[in-house]
Amino acid sequence: MYIALGILPDGKKDILGIWIEQTEGAKVWLCVMNELKNRGVADILIAVVDGLKGFPEVINAAFPETIVQTCIVHLLRNSMSFASWKDRKPIAQALRSVYRAETAEAGLAALDAFEAGHWGKRHPAIAQS
Repeated sequence: MYIALGILPDGKKDILGIWIEQTEGAKVWLCVMNELKNRGVADILIAVVDGLKGFPEVINAAFPETIVQTCIVHLLRNSMSFASWKDRKPIAQALRSVYRAETAEAGLAALDAFEAGHWGKRHPAIAQS
């Protein structure tokens, strides 16, 4: 089951649709984006997605001005795949300063500090991710 959730400028949340498909793929999301456009969605300011290959291109095909970013939870999940199970909890704690940063600059500084620190040197692919 796939859900598109919209958040309006005034903060109101709205379920734009629920789709049931056998598999997830860019083709499914292209149909969803086109359906949303046909139903009156004029523009999407920011789309937060899970990292599915081809998803940003599909969104930008229907809504060219949309900024697409990967959800922080999915970024963390993906980056943890580079570490052993026993290292994941302390790495997640070390990354908190990155994803809880007040500003983009503070987040980049925290990421640089992570990369230069113990876990970043031990697992360089995490900082790159």
